[in-house]
Amino acid sequence: MRLFSRWLGRLRGSLIYTFSGDHNQEVPAWQLELADGDDPGYFGPDSAVWAVHGGMSTIPAGIRALLIQALHPGALAGVAEHSDYRADPFARLAGTIRWIFTVTYGSRGQARQACEYVRRVHVPVQGTYTAADGTTRRYAANDPVLAEWVHLAFTDAFLTAYENFVGPVPAPPGTPRGCSGADAYVAEWAVAGELMGVVDPPRSRAALKRRMAEFDDDPDRQLTGGPRVEEVISFLREPPLEPNLKPGYRALFVAVVDSLPPRYRELTGLRGSGVPRVTRLGGKATLALIGRVLGRRGPAELAARRRLTRLGVLPAEQPDER
Repeated sequence: MRLFSRWLGRLRGSLIYTFSGDHNQEVPAWQLELADGDDPGYFGPDSAVWAVHGGMSTIPAGIRALLIQALHPGALAGVAEHSDYRADPFARLAGTIRWIFTVTYGSRGQARQACEYVRRVHVPVQGTYTAADGTTRRYAANDPVLAEWVHLAFTDAFLTAYENFVGPVPAPPGTPRGCSGADAYVAEWAVAGELMGVVDPPRSRAALKRRMAEFDDDPDRQLTGGPRVEEVISFLREPPLEPNLKPGYRALFVAVVDSLPPRYRELTGLRGSGVPRVTRLGGKATLALIGRVLGRRGPAELAARRRLTRLGVLPAEQPDER
């Protein structure tokens, strides 16, 4: 038992470093600062966004989001030419996690500041790329079309991962009749899209699927594979993780690949395992172990709950549970 506890401790340290990028700081200061602020934020404890972003399914969701985002040659060019993801992947991951959790759990002011910061950082991310039809085109990270694809891929990834590894998204109180929890999540997270410059983001699951299909059907925005996509796939298949994280990551990666639509697997050059039910069970088991190590609620959510308690949105007796 003592040996097992020691192993869980090492695993926890590895996971914290992977998600925060810092071995020496277990809880980054920015997460604790989410307890500050004078408003409840865009989302609350009963929201679909808190449900989807509050569990371990966000880990495979991140893998899926990166795979799908890479299929737009303009979005991929921005990452390949203006990102240091190969040399310092965890710094980029930590930055993405900070944005997601700040928009999810922070006050409205904190969420807007986080999005404004990302958009400022994206200003110099410009260049050219080769489109699916072979023509050379210009891109800019803050272009509404590229911002839309990133938002669509993110929304699809987090929704699908939750459904695959957890179950149906719970419908928040007040959800209109005929709308599912999945519809509620897409509608709620549209706020994040608008804050990032997306024009009229989808507000239902059907609209999300339709908008993603339009990208592949439109010659001006068509998705594509190719050597650059293969390079990203190679990196995502074998990222520089600590040895004790690699088996679990491989299980999640295979399960994510199995969950991709056939068209996306074709573009990425990835093959399904042929046993998606088995790989999904393996992914669930991996996430269950990670959940045991990291706890049911993360520091960002706990900080948000402290803010909501201070503002009277939650009762004062609300416990700080891990």
